[in-house]
Amino acid sequence: MPSLRSLGLCLPLLLFSAPPVYAKDSHIMVEHKDPITVDSSLTLPKLVDLTLEKYPDVSWLNSLEEEAKALQKRGDSWTAGAAQASLGYQEVTSGTVHVIDAKVQVPLWNFGQRDAEKNLASQASVSAENMTSATKLRVAGLVRAALWDMELQKIRYDQAHIELDSYEELLAKTKRRVDLGDLPRMDELLVQTEVLQKRSALTLAEAELMHARKRYNSITQTNKIPKSYQEKLADLKEVQQNHPLLVALNSQIERKKAELEAQRLVGSGQTAIAIGVNSDRPSKQDQRSNNTEAFNIGITVPFGGEAHLAPQLAAINVELNRLISERAQLYRDLEQAHHEAEHNLEVNQAEMKTAEELKKVAEQYLKMAELSYAVGESNLLDLLKIRARTQQAVLNAKERAVMLQRDHAFYNQAVGVLP
Repeated sequence: MPSLRSLGLCLPLLLFSAPPVYAKDSHIMVEHKDPITVDSSLTLPKLVDLTLEKYPDVSWLNSLEEEAKALQKRGDSWTAGAAQASLGYQEVTSGTVHVIDAKVQVPLWNFGQRDAEKNLASQASVSAENMTSATKLRVAGLVRAALWDMELQKIRYDQAHIELDSYEELLAKTKRRVDLGDLPRMDELLVQTEVLQKRSALTLAEAELMHARKRYNSITQTNKIPKSYQEKLADLKEVQQNHPLLVALNSQIERKKAELEAQRLVGSGQTAIAIGVNSDRPSKQDQRSNNTEAFNIGITVPFGGEAHLAPQLAAINVELNRLISERAQLYRDLEQAHHEAEHNLEVNQAEMKTAEELKKVAEQYLKMAELSYAVGESNLLDLLKIRARTQQAVLNAKERAVMLQRDHAFYNQAVGVLP
């Protein structure tokens, strides 16, 4: 028959070796919820497309396409502007002569001007298309960041949940040992303090998760997420010239160059040709019996307008050089973003291995510490410190795994690869 002393040693050991039970729905810290549901039919590329359709820049992108169509319509016109018709009537004071004058004036394209206008329309259409691609990449970046932010916050929330359940279980065991006289009342108060701190940590983690969900909903205008949104790492080692942001800015530069050329060919203005008829009809009192009909043609050639055209050319040139400067700065920013994404990827790859090893060691050490505490070889304060370090190691390992997948998405974003 076992002695009372052996029973006293085995009882706490059995209490601490009992399997933990996690009731994840038992804690509702704040009533405010931002629900998110998984849609198995939704993919990451489809989510980006749906987000782009509702993105505020859509109206601006549509206006760029409408502008390109308007420029194309002008370039297809056979005249350089609207034709003008005029009708005049003249009567001599005596009333014996009546003159009617009708004329149509048509502005003509200057040499090479129509081709320049067509080129401007073509460049505007290409620029509008490339701006849509660039905007889509920016939207993809927002979606990627929002999805992985939610994933990280969910990892932290779940871990906070597990830790609270674990400490509540420890508190229950400690109370039983206190009631049995095996532990002092101080140990129960110490664990109770930890429970309250973990409860507070869970509340904050839940709040951060709700914030992340709200940000996602605000960006995508939906509460659905894809079942899987992990990405394969793009096999690109540097920023390419076909990066959507660079392509969009280059097309804007080409558009401005085309606009500058089209404006330059306006010159002093549009040459105009006028065709008209003149009718001279005498009155009944006039001794002349015949009417006089005349056909006339005229041409108007503007000149000396360079000084008036120069400010418009200068304004377009200012915009052109601003875009060229933006391109140089954009390339630097893209190179820096690529370097940071590549560096973060390498760091997290190395850190994930270390975090996994640290997690395994910490979990083994915790088991030994719990056994030592159960048989009375260590105190509760030491156990709580070891438990806290172990839980942090577990959280770090989980976070690193998520961060590594997130870094794949961020690297693809940096090199301009769409999902």
